[in-house]
Amino acid sequence: MSSVLQLASEYDPYKILGVSRSASQAEIKRAYKSLAREWHPDKNKDPKAEDMFIKISKSYEILSNEERRSNFDRYGQMDENQPFGQSQHHGFRSFHNSFYFDESFFHFPRSRDFADSKYMLHHAQFNSDVLPDSHKRPYLIKVTSEWCFACIHIEPVWKETVQELEPLGVGIGIVDLGYERRLANQLGAHRAPSIIGLVNGRVTFFHQAVVREHLRQFVEDLLPQKLVEKITDNNYKTFLDSWHVENKPSLLLFDQVPIVPLLYKLTAFAFRNYVRFGFVDQGETHNARLLRMFNINTYAPTMLLFKEDTEKPVDIIQARGMKRQIMDEFVSNNKFLQVPRLVSQQLFDELCPVKQFHRRRKYCVLLITREDQAFLPGNKAFLDFATTNKKDVLRFAYIYQRHQQPLCQALLYNQAVVSPQVRGQVVILERRSQAGKVLYRSVSGGWNGSEEDKYLLHEQLELLQKDPTYLSSDATLPELNNEMAPIFIIQWMNAAYDYIIQIYDDLLYSNWREMMPILSLIFSALFILFGTVIIQAFSEPGDSKPRKPKPKEQPQTEDDASSRASTSSRPPRKDFVEVTELTDITYTSNLVKLRPGHINVVLVLTNVSKNALLRKFAKEVFSFSGTQTLHFSFLNADKHRHWMPSLLRSASEAAWSESHCDDDEESSDYSGHVLALNGYKKYFCIFRPVFTGDDPNDSSSETSEDRAGSKRGSSRATHIEVHHKLDRLGLWMERLMEGTLPRLQVPAWPMLDDTNNSFTES
Repeated sequence: MSSVLQLASEYDPYKILGVSRSASQAEIKRAYKSLAREWHPDKNKDPKAEDMFIKISKSYEILSNEERRSNFDRYGQMDENQPFGQSQHHGFRSFHNSFYFDESFFHFPRSRDFADSKYMLHHAQFNSDVLPDSHKRPYLIKVTSEWCFACIHIEPVWKETVQELEPLGVGIGIVDLGYERRLANQLGAHRAPSIIGLVNGRVTFFHQAVVREHLRQFVEDLLPQKLVEKITDNNYKTFLDSWHVENKPSLLLFDQVPIVPLLYKLTAFAFRNYVRFGFVDQGETHNARLLRMFNINTYAPTMLLFKEDTEKPVDIIQARGMKRQIMDEFVSNNKFLQVPRLVSQQLFDELCPVKQFHRRRKYCVLLITREDQAFLPGNKAFLDFATTNKKDVLRFAYIYQRHQQPLCQALLYNQAVVSPQVRGQVVILERRSQAGKVLYRSVSGGWNGSEEDKYLLHEQLELLQKDPTYLSSDATLPELNNEMAPIFIIQWMNAAYDYIIQIYDDLLYSNWREMMPILSLIFSALFILFGTVIIQAFSEPGDSKPRKPKPKEQPQTEDDASSRASTSSRPPRKDFVEVTELTDITYTSNLVKLRPGHINVVLVLTNVSKNALLRKFAKEVFSFSGTQTLHFSFLNADKHRHWMPSLLRSASEAAWSESHCDDDEESSDYSGHVLALNGYKKYFCIFRPVFTGDDPNDSSSETSEDRAGSKRGSSRATHIEVHHKLDRLGLWMERLMEGTLPRLQVPAWPMLDDTNNSFTES
């Protein structure tokens, strides 16, 4: 006894955690968390960190359990049977008392615990069996390896946890790093020991101290939230009445414990797609009415299952030691409503299975109806009929026509689903193949729930069981729409939430190896983003701030403009304005079929004024040449003299007269006019020359006769007049870019030929 007390004194859990013997559970828990963070082997590189961490975890395991704590206070014992210094950890004694090693300490393959062999996972088995099964139950997986000394320390706790959780329905697995490296990489486990949780195909790592209570809570946290709803006297009616919307039966568990048992949560997770689960705490004062209403025995857990009738349960089970097998069998026998609504192809396959040669025939009696108020009495009558005519070979269901239009059209070809008398339609069918082939027969007269309809349906069901050939019609049914599927944005939000949680978990525990793909993606995106910004910042400001043209550079003339006609779609260069002549070849592409949002600015000139106007035109529009949606062209009025009058006549007379005031629209001299043509929307804006008089630099003045003479041949007068025609074009271009210029609509663009009345459609 003295040696036991000596060991207890040397390994006192109170001293290890640094708390007094009268410390509360909250104080013990705070002390444990603080020390566990300090001495965790992943955080603390001290050689003694691992041993110290094991002592801290074992001390907390003892003091957090009132029975073990009481044993230590009375007898100085850490476990129920052994003192702390002689714990069940293989080889733990040898680290502190002697160099004694037994064969199991080294974990040779031949000495592996035989009980672990049934839990060993292999890569193919994991992907074919475990991953799909994780959508029905959570898995707790231990990653271990040979020569892993730390794996020995957690072995007793692992075995206790397996013995507790496996009967509840938790899947157990073990992965050996030495033999299943491929599976370990798939799980993201690169060191031993590691403990992993798997649910719904998602991997979660366990990062706390390996204590049975922590592992149990870890498994519970893996399950989705709101699997089980807390039910009281205030909300039980709403919970039971929701069968119509959810299309599921409702299961209530009455128990004395204040929290939902893990066994019940695991059952709810396995059958979450079929049944809704609620929990009633019998100790709550707000649940007295529920206990009286259903006459609940408060000395044993009780489960009530409700279907369409919310006042009376269809099945009940009561047992002191509720087992998982009993609960699974109870729920499996009541997965569907009396008359469920077909909302998905999966539900259709389960309710109305395809006929197999070795099985008895099963027929599906389907009511095609609507959710309108006028159809409710008929739907209720169909439910009553199904309840009183239950047979193993018959499955009753209903379907809403509006939600499953393709299937209704296939079954009711050339028939009206809804008649003026507000009648549904009953169809009896037998599925013959997975491809959708069915044999069926529609019950004549429709269905509104009258006694005559019930008698007729009952009669036809009797005939069907006597003669299977009674189903005379055949059809191929399309796949049903999944009415319960979440919309895309909900699916995206759930996936994003899981992704964020995974990143947070990896950052919190510095799991950098698993974080590398995510970090690589983030840094690549940041590099591309900032690289683009830096390149733009140090590039030449070509389009936003065009340089002034050099004196030697001249705008394009007729000769070089035609040579560049085929390249007019390229962005203009910085040092010149690319001006294309409108000819029979370029007219269609540069105007008639101009892309939406693009505008062609066209200068009208003659052979005499060509050089002067082009030079002035290039100077005025140069600052706008960097805009990708603007194109610049010129039209020779001497070659196409009828085009301008045709264009002006095609515009609305009111708009043209408003923009031209009192000028003669048929004036023969259109040189110096500039048109902004939107080929797609069929409108144009017009610029008219503002100066046609003398050159202000010339001191002499001319009379009207002189000006007329200059038009007939004076090159100097012509040069002065043309020089000022485009003086205010820059201001007009600014208004064009602002969108404040008046627009003249045209029904069609005129042709470039000499025919005055020729037009072309865009």
